[in-house]
Amino acid sequence: MKSFFLLCGPMGVGKSTVGRALRDRLENCAFLDGDWCWDMHPFRVTPVTRRVVLDNICHSLDNFLTCGAFENVVFCWVMPQREILDGILARLHTQMWQTLPLALVCTRTALEERLRRDIAAGVRAEDVVARAVAYLPRYAEMGLPTLDVSRLSAAEAAEQIERMCR
Repeated sequence: MKSFFLLCGPMGVGKSTVGRALRDRLENCAFLDGDWCWDMHPFRVTPVTRRVVLDNICHSLDNFLTCGAFENVVFCWVMPQREILDGILARLHTQMWQTLPLALVCTRTALEERLRRDIAAGVRAEDVVARAVAYLPRYAEMGLPTLDVSRLSAAEAAEQIERMCR
């Protein structure tokens, strides 16, 4: 059966990096980072932009899922509420796919260290630290399998995800 991996977790936990590492391990795999659909300047979260972003995510994912060329699809995005994940899944053709949602988590210290490195590199703004730390407990409440990536490289996390889901 085909595998559809959905990786969620707070900003800075490593979803994109782990997602790309997982993509590289899997055969015939497509990868979509939900942040690509939020790439706008200025960054605005409004009901209209939220709808457009979700529509773009769902259309892109469904195109991958309904294309016979792929046996694996990896999607990563923050998705701090189960309703967001379930809402996306409800709009997709997943009947022929094993759907494998997973929350990536880490310790608060590890998350803050990762985000501080990103801030120093100019990749993120300072305000992301408080938001990411506030989101961290939400993933334990979502009822998803979790993987603590505090001490794992992206390659190690991808290997564990592949083992968990096979």
